[in-house]
Amino acid sequence: MVEMDMRMMRRSISLARHGVGRTSPNPVVGCVIVKDGRIVGEGWHRKAGTAHAEVHALAQAGDLARGADVYVTLEPCSHYGRTPPCANALVDSMVSRVFVGMRDPNPLVSGRGIEKLRTAGIEVRCGILERECIRLNEPFIKHVTSGMPFVTLKSAMTLDGKTATSIGESKWITNELSRRYVHKLRAVVDAVMVGVGTVLADNPQLNCRLPRRAKDPLRIIVDSRLRTPPDSKVLSREMSGNTMIATIEKDPARFSWLEKLGVRVLVCAERSGRVDLMDMFKRLGSCGIQSVLLEGGRSLASAALHEGLIDKFLLFYAPKVLGGEDGFGLFSGKGIEKMDSAVTLKNIAVRRFGEDIMVEAYPEKSCLPVL
Repeated sequence: MVEMDMRMMRRSISLARHGVGRTSPNPVVGCVIVKDGRIVGEGWHRKAGTAHAEVHALAQAGDLARGADVYVTLEPCSHYGRTPPCANALVDSMVSRVFVGMRDPNPLVSGRGIEKLRTAGIEVRCGILERECIRLNEPFIKHVTSGMPFVTLKSAMTLDGKTATSIGESKWITNELSRRYVHKLRAVVDAVMVGVGTVLADNPQLNCRLPRRAKDPLRIIVDSRLRTPPDSKVLSREMSGNTMIATIEKDPARFSWLEKLGVRVLVCAERSGRVDLMDMFKRLGSCGIQSVLLEGGRSLASAALHEGLIDKFLLFYAPKVLGGEDGFGLFSGKGIEKMDSAVTLKNIAVRRFGEDIMVEAYPEKSCLPVL
C-alpha cells in the first residue's frame, strides 16, 4: 500500500464523514477521483435517496474520469435501488483503477460491484485503510448483516465509578465539553434510549441541544408497565411526536392516550416480567433503526450487558470522587463472579474533554469484521 493510496483514501474517509447521521438507512461513503496525481473529482453520499458519492465525484471530474484512479470507502453498489448502480457509472466513465476501502456487507452487493468492475477490465484493489472504513459505517454493517441496531452504551462517572450520589443526584458529573459531545452523538444516531427509571428520576428531554440545532433522535423509553408520568418532558407536546415507548402492557385505554399525544407504542415480548430486550431490538431493527445510544438506566444497562447487546462503550470519567458504598454504579443487580468471565474490551481509545476523560472500547466478541 503506497503513501499516495493511503492519502487519497484518507481524503475519501474525510469526505464520507460529512454524511454521518444524514444517510440512514444507507451507508456513508466518500469518493475521490485522481488523474495524473491530481484530484479531479470528489463526492460523498449526502442523503438517502440522492446520488451516491461516486456519482458526485464523476460529475465533478467529467471527461477527466477516463483512465483515472478512483478511491472509494465502500464497494460501489451493483443493484438498482432508489438510484442506479454506481459500478455501472464507473464502467461507463472508463476509469482505469478502483481502490476500495471495504467490501459492502449488504447481501445485495457483497462482491458483485467489484466483480462487475473487474469483468469490464477495471483493476480493483480492496482493503485500503479497511479498519477506518469499517468504523465509518458501524450501524449500517450491524443492521444489514443482522437486522439489529448498533447499540452504544454511554455513561458519565466519577473516577471511583459512581454515576450518581448516595441520594441519586447526577447533575452534573462531567463538564460542558463532554456534554456538548454527547449532543453531537445524539445528532447522528437514529435513537436515544433510557429506562423508565431514568425518566422518573431525572425527567430528561433526550433531545439535541447544539447551538446550530441538528435533528433530534427518536426517543425510546423502555417502560415495561407504562409508568412514564403524563407530565414527563418526553411526553410534552413539542417532544411526544418523536417518542416511542417499549412495553409489555396491553391496555387499550393507555395506548389510546399515548397515541393521542403522538407517542408510538412498541409492544414487545415479555421476559421475567420485563421487556425482552432481544425482541425489542429486533423490532426496532425491522423499523429501520440502525443506531441506538443507550444513555440511562442501571437495570437496562445491566440487562443489555449480560445479553451481549452492547456493541460499543463510551465511558466518560470526571475528576471527582464520591467515596462510600452507597452511590450508584453503572450497572445494577448481581455482577460476574469469576474474573475470567468478565466482558473483555478491545480497541481502546482515550480522548480528553478538558479535564474529563472518555474511554471508547468494543467488546472482544464484536459484531464488526476485523476490529
